[in-house]
Amino acid sequence: MASTGFSVSRLPGFATIAMLAFLALYIPILTLVVFSFNSEVTMGNWGEFSLSWYQKAWANEDVKDATLRSLTIAVLAAVCSTTLATMAALGTTRRATFKGQTFIYVMINQPLMVPEIVTAVALMIVFGLIKTVTGIHGLGYLVLAHTAFCIPFAYLPIRARLEGMDLTLETAAADLYATPWLTFRRVTMPLLMPGIIAGAMLAFVVSLDDVVITEFVKSAGQDTLPTYMLGQLRRQLTPEINAISTGLLLLTVVMLTAFFLLTRKKD
Repeated sequence: MASTGFSVSRLPGFATIAMLAFLALYIPILTLVVFSFNSEVTMGNWGEFSLSWYQKAWANEDVKDATLRSLTIAVLAAVCSTTLATMAALGTTRRATFKGQTFIYVMINQPLMVPEIVTAVALMIVFGLIKTVTGIHGLGYLVLAHTAFCIPFAYLPIRARLEGMDLTLETAAADLYATPWLTFRRVTMPLLMPGIIAGAMLAFVVSLDDVVITEFVKSAGQDTLPTYMLGQLRRQLTPEINAISTGLLLLTVVMLTAFFLLTRKKD
């Protein structure tokens, strides 16, 4: 009789622990969503089902400005970081193994290993020096900061896609006298596109949700939606924040679902 092997799911209490873990993760999120529809200002009291806080958030000019700024930064950071990540992935996978390859891989993924607060302080110091020397201010510093932080998030799915690609079609194109650029444009890029799109979406979500780096790098009047929400929480916690958080949650879930569908392996 064939051995079934060891399985964690067969251990006593596994189902109970798994259920408790899911409850600990999702009950706070569910509570947030439910109370975003509460007509009462005080979250300890439930009035009636209402969309009034969504309407107030939609009519709030500060929320609109912060949302537009967040989306602008996230789109620009996603485009820039995905472009750089694609070039880095091609340079570290589409060639023979070379000395220092592991070091380059570690350096590309450095933002994932270093505490975010360290990266935020470092960027604040560097950008502060640049502002002092050049006198240039603007939203570009936030875009650069988010781009630097998002590169590894875009790099990982692109690299994974490249490593899973068959070289046969590229070799066939080369045998048919296609130039390297034509091979890349007609063969490699179409095959790589799901990984690029997945990397861009992941970078977009990471940039859109970032608080720490934005809080350290931004100048006055450059609040993004997360930092605006943080400022409001310091003043007064209202269901309007719940409504904004629910909207961000919905957008994040949609993006991550699309990311999963693009990166899953088909039989």
